[in-house]
Amino acid sequence: MKLILNYTKPYTGLILFALMLMLFELAVELSLPYFLLKIINEGIIPQQFDVAIRYLVILVVLSALTFIYGILNSYVASHVCHSFSYDLRKSLFGHIQKFSLSQLEQFKTSSIITRLTSDVIACEMVLFMSLRIMLRAPLLVVGSVIMSFVIAPKLAVYLIIATPFLSIFLYFTAKKGMSIFKDVQLELDGLNKNVQQNLSSVRMIKANLSGDFETEKFDHTASKLKEDTTKAMQLMERILPTLLIVMNIALLIMIYMGALDVLKGLLDVGALAAVINYALRMQGGFSMFSFIIMAFSRAKASSDRMGEILDTVPDEIVQSEIKQEEIGGSSISFKDVSFHYPLSEHNVLHHVSFDVAAGEKFVIMGQTGSGKSALLSLVPRMYQASSGQILINNQPIESYPIEKLRQMVGYVPQKNTLFTGSVLENIQFGNAHASIKEVEKATEIAQVYDNIMDFDHQFDTRVGQEGVNLSGGQKQRIAIARAIIKRPSILILDDSTSALDIKTESKLFDALSELSMTRIIVTQKIHTAKTADKILLLDEGRVSAIGTHETLIKTSPLYKAICDSQEEGENIA
Repeated sequence: MKLILNYTKPYTGLILFALMLMLFELAVELSLPYFLLKIINEGIIPQQFDVAIRYLVILVVLSALTFIYGILNSYVASHVCHSFSYDLRKSLFGHIQKFSLSQLEQFKTSSIITRLTSDVIACEMVLFMSLRIMLRAPLLVVGSVIMSFVIAPKLAVYLIIATPFLSIFLYFTAKKGMSIFKDVQLELDGLNKNVQQNLSSVRMIKANLSGDFETEKFDHTASKLKEDTTKAMQLMERILPTLLIVMNIALLIMIYMGALDVLKGLLDVGALAAVINYALRMQGGFSMFSFIIMAFSRAKASSDRMGEILDTVPDEIVQSEIKQEEIGGSSISFKDVSFHYPLSEHNVLHHVSFDVAAGEKFVIMGQTGSGKSALLSLVPRMYQASSGQILINNQPIESYPIEKLRQMVGYVPQKNTLFTGSVLENIQFGNAHASIKEVEKATEIAQVYDNIMDFDHQFDTRVGQEGVNLSGGQKQRIAIARAIIKRPSILILDDSTSALDIKTESKLFDALSELSMTRIIVTQKIHTAKTADKILLLDEGRVSAIGTHETLIKTSPLYKAICDSQEEGENIA
C-alpha cells in the first residue's frame, strides 16, 4: 500500500487543499447544532423571534458555505484521484514493458489486465473517498462527541459507551474483508482469462461447435466469482445494521435520560435538541464506515497485487532508443548451451553447440518439440540460457545492451502477430522512422508489395484483429517485412514461410540473399534446406547433425528419412 501511495506525492498540495476544504466543511457542519441550540433557547422559548431569525439567517449562510466547500472539495478530489490513477496505470504498463518473457510468465495476461483496470480503479476510488469521507467520517464522530461534551457532558457519556465495541467490530470486519476481496480479484483474473482465450479462439470454437462447452466453462468461472463477491458484500452489509442498532440503542438511552433532566430542570430543551442532532451526525458518520471499510479492503488487496508488479525488478533495462543504422551480417556461436523454461526444471535444450558464419543462410530442422523455437528465443535474449554461452561476433550476448541486441536481431516468431491498425503502421512497428520508400522496399523483398497494391486502400488498408482479414501467407510476409525494415544483422524466421508456396518462398529467399545479413531459418521443407549454407538437425533438444544437404543425406539417417517422406508425399500428390 505504501508503494502505491507514493504516486500521490506529486499532488500533495492539492491533497492538502482538498483536506482543508473538507475541514472547513466539517467545522461549519459541526457548528450547525450549536446555532440550533441558540435558536431554541434564545429565540423560540423566550419568544424573541428577531433573535431566532438572526440565528436562522446564520444557519442558512453556513449551510450555503458547507455546500460550496463540498463542491470544491469534490472537484479537487476528482482531479487528484484521476491524475493518480493515470500515473499509476502508466507506471505499471511501462514497468511491464521492461519485463523479460520469463518474468511475464510469472503474471498471467488476464491478471495483468485486471491489475491495470479494476485494481487501479479500486485504489482510485479509495483515494477519492479519503479526500471526501474517509477522514470526514471519523472526524465527524469525534467532533460530535466533543461538542456534545461541551453542551451536555452527562448525556455525551452515553454516546461513547458503545465506541470500544464498534471499534473492535470494525477492525476484525476490515481484516476479514481484505482477505475475501483478494480472492474476488483472483477470480476476476480467471474470468478475464476465460474471456480472452474464448475470443482469441472464436473460429476454432465455432468450427468445432464447442460453444455450449465454453459457455458451461464460463458459467463455472463466473459463478465462483459471484459466490466470492456475494460473500464479500454480505460481510460488508452486516456492518451498517450492526452500527445502527448499537447507535440507536445509545441514542434512545440518551434521549430518555435527557428528557428526565429536562423535566427536572437540570437541562434546557435547546441543549437536548443540539445533543440529539450531534448524535444523529455521529450515526451518519458511523454509517459511512461500511462503505469506507469495503473500499479500503478492496483497495488494500488491489494495491498488494499491483505492488507485486512494481516490486519486480525488470531483467531487461532499455536505456534509450538507438539510431537505425546499416549493419553487416553477424556471426553466432552456441557453446555447450542448455536451457529450460523458468517455470520448468526439464531441459528442452541439451549441450547445444554450433557456429554460424556472418552472412550465412543457416537452416534448423527437427520434429515438433525438438527445441527449435526455444533455441531461437535465446539469440535476442527473450530467455536466458540455463548454462553455456552464446556469442555474437565473438562477444557474449550479455555484453550487448538489450536495445542494441534487439536492434541487431530481426525476429519473426512462429505465430505471427499483427496489430489492429493500417498495413503501414504494422510494418513501421519494426522501425517507426522508416519512410514510405523504405516500407515499399521491405515489402518488395518480402514478396507482399503486389498484394498490398491490390488492396482497396493499399498501405492504408485496415488490419482486423490479429490480421483476420488477411490470408496466412500475407500475414507471414507482412511480419517478415516488419523485421526486414529494422535492417538487422541477423534475421530469424521461425517457420515463418510455412504458408507460402514454393515459388513465392524461393523469390523471398533470393531477395534476402542480396541483403548483408545472417539468416537463421526454421523450416520443415527440404527444398528450402537444399539452398542453405549449413543445416542443423535437432532431435529432442540435442544436436543430431550439422552440415550441408549433400553431406546430411549421406550421413544422417534422420535427415534422409525426412527427405524420403517429403519426396514420397510429392509423388503421391
